[in-house]
Amino acid sequence: MPKAQLAKAQAVLPEEIEEYRDHMWQREPEARVETAVAAERLIERAGFCAAMTDARRPGPSLYVAVCGRRDAHMPRNVQKDPESNLTWHLKDGVMQRGRVYYAKVAKGRALFIAPRLVPHFNALWGVPRRAEKTQLSSTAQAVLKVLRREWEMATSDLRKAARISERAQLTRALDELQRTMKVVPCDVLYEPWFTYIWMPAEARFAAELNAKVTRANALREVARAYLLGAGQTERGELARVTGLSRPDAGRGNHALVAEGCATRLSIGVYRLTDLERRLVELASDAI
Repeated sequence: MPKAQLAKAQAVLPEEIEEYRDHMWQREPEARVETAVAAERLIERAGFCAAMTDARRPGPSLYVAVCGRRDAHMPRNVQKDPESNLTWHLKDGVMQRGRVYYAKVAKGRALFIAPRLVPHFNALWGVPRRAEKTQLSSTAQAVLKVLRREWEMATSDLRKAARISERAQLTRALDELQRTMKVVPCDVLYEPWFTYIWMPAEARFAAELNAKVTRANALREVARAYLLGAGQTERGELARVTGLSRPDAGRGNHALVAEGCATRLSIGVYRLTDLERRLVELASDAI
């Protein structure tokens, strides 16, 4: 069997796991997400959630939950697609409300993070303030300095205030600051032109970003959040969803096995220890 077909065959999940994920990640028509409040509930339940990914990438997704089906695929012409359009506006609403963390974090992917997991993501991807001068680029430092002084600023004004000549240079700096959990978009304007409003992440999540969490605990809790929603994780799945390295993803899953939360079925495959009980409860609720 060719490698591509083998990988696809290995990725097929038991139907009971797919149904469990349907429920947990709201991939069902009757559980469609239609408001910002409902989106926040999904994010709180999942722990973290992608914004605009579709069925081709594993993990919870706001777009898939808006569609209410597990096989949702993003169309090429998203401007004319009502589900893509609704997802985009819900993303804006959640971002503006500021009750969950939103930024391009791991590998530059747009991600919603429940407040309880912000300390853990920060322990994995954040840069301590004392290390900013050595770990952040000079451009990123200049942008961060301006935002800490002004607190909120539109993209074009930020470029001028930080004395950055090229837009691409500012974009790279903002992506870097988002990846290191230093800056978040807090608003978006469409008139008279499209622009994001930026602020330091500490402006909204000071307590969470100041919380002390060890790397080992962070890996365990990120793995726990994903497994509670997924029911079972396949080989390499946690790493693909979170942006963690495979060794780090393995450390998180191994910690869950050690405490009895997960069972290792085979190399890289982990299942919730109490999954059968959870499936029975879901079945009884559906009756």
